[in-house]
Amino acid sequence: MKKIYLDNASTTAIRPEVIQEMTKVMAEDFGNPSSTHSFGRNSKSVLELSRKSIAKQLNASAQEIIFTSCGTEANNWILRSAVADLKVKRIITSRIEHHAVLYTVQALQKEFDIQVDYVAVKPNGEIDITDLVELLAQNHKTLVSLMHVNNEIGTVLDLDRIVPICKQYNALLHSDTVQSIGKKEIDLQKVSIDFLVASAHKFHGPKGVGFAFVRKNSGLQPLFFGGEQEKGLRPGTEAVHQIAGMAKALELSYDNLQEERSQISALKKYLMERLGIELPGFMVNGSQDGFYNMVNVLLPFSEDKTAMILFNLDMKGIAVSRGSACQSGSIRASHVLAEMLSNEDLRRPSLRISLSHYNSKEDIDVLIEALKSI
Repeated sequence: MKKIYLDNASTTAIRPEVIQEMTKVMAEDFGNPSSTHSFGRNSKSVLELSRKSIAKQLNASAQEIIFTSCGTEANNWILRSAVADLKVKRIITSRIEHHAVLYTVQALQKEFDIQVDYVAVKPNGEIDITDLVELLAQNHKTLVSLMHVNNEIGTVLDLDRIVPICKQYNALLHSDTVQSIGKKEIDLQKVSIDFLVASAHKFHGPKGVGFAFVRKNSGLQPLFFGGEQEKGLRPGTEAVHQIAGMAKALELSYDNLQEERSQISALKKYLMERLGIELPGFMVNGSQDGFYNMVNVLLPFSEDKTAMILFNLDMKGIAVSRGSACQSGSIRASHVLAEMLSNEDLRRPSLRISLSHYNSKEDIDVLIEALKSI
């Protein structure tokens, strides 16, 4: 039985070239990059070349790229330091953010007694810009934290529109770009965002490594202590082979972006056509114009199908999800869909189908037939 992977918003397959790069670095550049001897200097060279490569893809300065273990760590660090060190008194976010942001904001609210405002979300999952402006008009030291591409429904935040609004009201802007980095161009000289985060395993790189973009002279302080690595902002010996793999993955993602985006967009269009023909009555959760690599659909099935649908698909060798992999063990409804759907629709099965360039029309056909059989 051929297995079909349609859960690329959770994680992606590592490109063969990335595995080769990581293997080479593990074999040849095993020194500690903080050591001053030749072994350490060689590893340090790999580390800094990787940093420059990542910065080049985003049109940023290499000094603005800080390596972390993942996007969650980077989100926690930026939000916490903004409150503790930059004296942010209020955070504006939304109720459909990733839990790495939502739970951190809730913890900071208890610990520092800061003000937290949740910007309104439209029925299609888009941020209500008018409401954001009204919130920003209140005079507080504010950090706005809004994700670029929603990880469950694929709604895209218009950064070109949001950034000038935040600047107008002297608000800092942080964006979780985990779902968009490597899949969408971001020019940080043109889009003057203050902080963003990325995770390598979302763009066909290794798990356990990510990075934060921190605009120069931000004033952020470290989350924990113990060494001078990463300019003292992120102590701990760097995972050189993982970082080299991340840099290679990002380079390949942007080198192949136009071709792969075109292929994935065509696959999504085909998926929507097949769903319309074979499962009439399905609905898209979120915007019809969501991100090109994913769609979240409410299926025209009865409530009793909900509990077992993922199991049934998995038995057929098909991997999809009902939402974020970070909450896949939870029996609660998606907090994102809860903002958009009625209680009745929440009880019915919704699936997030997320694609990569490794998928094909045949994969879509197998999925549709499996759903019809259920």
